[in-house]
Amino acid sequence: MKAIVYEKYGAPQDVLRYEDVPTPVPKNDEVLVKVHAASINEWDWQMIRAATVFIRMWGLFKPRHNILGADVAGTVEAVGESVTRYEPGDAVFGDLNQSGWGGYAEYVCAGQNFLEPKPEGLTFEQAAAVPQGGVMALQGIRDYGNAGPGDKAVINGAGGAVGTFAIQIAKHFGAEVTAVDTTAKLDKLREIGADHVIDFTAEDFTRAGKRYNLILDVGGFRSILDQRRALAQEGKCFQVGGPTPRILQTLLMGAILGKASGKKFGLLALKTNSDLAFFGEAHAAGKVTPVIDKVFPLAETIAAFRHYESGNFVGKIVISLEI
Repeated sequence: MKAIVYEKYGAPQDVLRYEDVPTPVPKNDEVLVKVHAASINEWDWQMIRAATVFIRMWGLFKPRHNILGADVAGTVEAVGESVTRYEPGDAVFGDLNQSGWGGYAEYVCAGQNFLEPKPEGLTFEQAAAVPQGGVMALQGIRDYGNAGPGDKAVINGAGGAVGTFAIQIAKHFGAEVTAVDTTAKLDKLREIGADHVIDFTAEDFTRAGKRYNLILDVGGFRSILDQRRALAQEGKCFQVGGPTPRILQTLLMGAILGKASGKKFGLLALKTNSDLAFFGEAHAAGKVTPVIDKVFPLAETIAAFRHYESGNFVGKIVISLEI
């Protein structure tokens, strides 16, 4: 089968290779999935470059997993002897970050519990755009933030995967949404439902005098000391990823600032594949649709990562094995 392989850390154009590798064979509790589409997440990019100390947990000096790609959608090709959830021909999707990765390939093996049935209303490309970014957004808005009618939510770094899902999910639950990102992305953020948009290069939302019940900081762009200014009393601020210094600041100072101010600060920890059924239901209701910026064939995955590194995209970048 064809796959995107890497054996050392570095820039995507230097370490990624498109080549033939053996097709994997499912273990007793695994399914073999014919991949129709996969997508790029920040985590994939960090794993290629070993961009943080945390990433070295998956290989101190070289990568432990040689084929990346966590978010996948495809059809079951074969099943192991103890698999009971699926049979060949079933359409599935999921986040494989806890099941060996491997989505940037024609076939991937995954534990049956790391996949969910693909909603009929979503294409394979749309389904591949959901698992990681969509679940993080759902957790941030619904589970951590408890956003609802009357709440004012701001999504900082709203133009990526998590942000575009978070805007739609917050609107779905009745919140008033402000999206913050670069000038070039604002029209699209309005189009998908943001009530207000802010160009962060022209305005600092933490100094504008407005107060929000929920701040979702996607990428850890702002210090929690800045975020505190923009939070309403008993407001909540959650950071999604970001540089190590920002993560450490939130871990070390969040509880102290929270006790002193009556506000809540924390990190959003991904619960892999949690409530993926929500996205099929919300899409069918016309409330949440994956935003896909561009689709690349598997052979052009290096170009897809170049596009990702440019930052000039809105939503998800998808890898299709059907083009």
